[in-house]
Amino acid sequence: MKNRPRIDGPEVAKVEDRTVSWRDAEVPVRIYTPAGTGPFPILIWCHGGGMVVGDLETADATARHLTVETGCVTISVDYRLAPESKFPGACDDCYAATVWASDNAASIQGDASRMAVGGDSAGGNLAAVVAQMARDRAHPDLAFQLLVYPMTSLDFETPSYVDNADGYLLTRDGMKWYWDQYLGASDDPNHPYAVPSRAGSFKNLPPALVITAEFDPLRDEGEAYAKNLEAAGVPTACTRYDGMIHGFFGMSGAVDKAGQAVSEAAAAMKKAFASK
Repeated sequence: MKNRPRIDGPEVAKVEDRTVSWRDAEVPVRIYTPAGTGPFPILIWCHGGGMVVGDLETADATARHLTVETGCVTISVDYRLAPESKFPGACDDCYAATVWASDNAASIQGDASRMAVGGDSAGGNLAAVVAQMARDRAHPDLAFQLLVYPMTSLDFETPSYVDNADGYLLTRDGMKWYWDQYLGASDDPNHPYAVPSRAGSFKNLPPALVITAEFDPLRDEGEAYAKNLEAAGVPTACTRYDGMIHGFFGMSGAVDKAGQAVSEAAAAMKKAFASK
């Protein structure tokens, strides 16, 4: 979030801020290009912040690390935030950016046949939802989904919510407030594009890596989502980082396990891209 200490990420070959257009959507993005000769795989990155806060700056260091370690073009999405823009504004923006990247891959030295979506927390929700949207709409073809302690459920009584309700940065009351801002008086608060655990089917979704933290209210719902994917035949890995709290993934360079998690994510994406 914006009040956390800012950790700088590594240098990349090129950074470009632009607005991409798809149908009626105009979505600000930041495009990170690695050193070397393309075409490169493409990662669409959705930042965290409970759908309410966060922006391209808060995601900058993570996007840089993933770009360098994976050797991919990373497109960080500055999606619309709640409460000004409620569901489905954020997921529509992230899907629009994903379709734009696929349709315009050559213009950013990207390879549309090797695309992934990823995000942390609220961004993990959006990445999971974009994967569902891409499957349901048969475009684009995604090779991977990286879900870092994703918001996937409205169940606030899981053991991880009860045990970590307070004292570990993210609180249960805070999460309830975030969801209220995003969903508001939605006619269908359990729509799978809002709450991805409500999907009617998890079949035919892209391979996944789900990363969770031990002392995180969202731990159990992330791990349950991984089990849903696995049960549907989706190649899925799930790693819990013991001793860590919500938000640790963005602390690479300052926290050893954060660096390990980013490296695990990069290795999983590279493996998925290599199989395409």
